[in-house]
Amino acid sequence: MFIQIFSTGGTIDKVYFDALSEFQIGEPMAADILQQARVGFEYKIESLTRKDSLELTDEDRDLIHAKVAACPYEHVLITHGTDTMTVTGAALADIEGKVIVLTGAMQPARFRDTDASFNLGLAIGALNCLPHGVYVAMSGKVFPVDQVRKNRLAGRFEGR
Repeated sequence: MFIQIFSTGGTIDKVYFDALSEFQIGEPMAADILQQARVGFEYKIESLTRKDSLELTDEDRDLIHAKVAACPYEHVLITHGTDTMTVTGAALADIEGKVIVLTGAMQPARFRDTDASFNLGLAIGALNCLPHGVYVAMSGKVFPVDQVRKNRLAGRFEGR
């Protein structure tokens, strides 16, 4: 299996600089996580945007859609900010013939106390098992994109 990974930014890739929460979106962390995990599959990572998901525009989503639709591989993983992950996922729902899984993190991958590695592993496992469609892999569960929401108060994703 070959996995195409598209990075859009979000918390998973954030780099914080001070206590006032000044941040930038850094290099995609998926490469570091997968290298540390010594995975047994081939993958390619392409950074499409480096934005907090609240800053993504319709044009950004058009770019993501075009890249996923044109991708020659069946298995596509998108690392994405959690606030608008479902919006982007919904914009990809018309793409056929692919398993598309969006994932991210509630805490940056560079933090010791992060869910990034867990969520990335869950997403890759989902890519191995699911039929064609668009899914969100977060909080230890995999959801069809139209059946999930972020519960900000609880700090997790859950079914609708």
